[in-house]
Amino acid sequence: MAQPVKPPRTTAATAQRHRVRQDLAAAAMHLFATQGYEATTVDEIAAAAGVARRTFFRHFRSKEEAIFPDHDDTLVRVGEVLESAEPHEHPLDTVCRGITEVLRMYAEAPEVSVERYRLTREIPILREREISSVARYERLFTRYLLGHFDEADHHDGDDDPLLAEVAASAVVAAHNHVLRRWLRAGGKGDVEAQLDHAFQVIKVTFGSGIGGGRRLAPAPTATVSTVGEVVIAVARTDASPAEVMRTIEKALRGDSA
Repeated sequence: MAQPVKPPRTTAATAQRHRVRQDLAAAAMHLFATQGYEATTVDEIAAAAGVARRTFFRHFRSKEEAIFPDHDDTLVRVGEVLESAEPHEHPLDTVCRGITEVLRMYAEAPEVSVERYRLTREIPILREREISSVARYERLFTRYLLGHFDEADHHDGDDDPLLAEVAASAVVAAHNHVLRRWLRAGGKGDVEAQLDHAFQVIKVTFGSGIGGGRRLAPAPTATVSTVGEVVIAVARTDASPAEVMRTIEKALRGDSA
């Protein structure tokens, strides 16, 4: 199983940057909600956050960008998940782990995420900004999945390129579907469990196709050993009950696993 990515060490400068960005985002959301997006200026956002106008532009290029303060850092974390994947992990599993980082970004602050969702529904330019941010994840996942086949060996009947692009879109669409339902419910419920269920649907559809052009390192889903008359089974967390039982039955019959 791939090891979780260690979060980068937090320095005083990093913590300060994060705090300022969060303060600016909170000020922008409050002003957009109370006096309207069009009526709100960058100067007002900066003043409400207690910083200078030039400080605002060190962190954001525009006022609509200000209510999405975490996407850049999250995109870096997602990239680290992809880069640190174990060789035997199926690429689609890696992508699912990656986009879970995006979901956690929203789930860490449910009230903020719900309010931001309301604003993006009401203000088209904010909705466009959100769509643009999400598209960056999809491009990252597509590149990653496309990297798991050898383009030089592409031939008729090899559907890896098609599956890679469609699967990347499907993972992002599943995330967006689950996230929207959670936000409409006021940020209540186990959103990661809902996303895991959506992943299972995707894996059933695409899981056996992607990566055919690059052999993955073998990783048995279940192994057994015998100590006297005792059978000890060790299974991966993604092994199905049927796979585990077949391996145990082979051991009991004395077959090689």
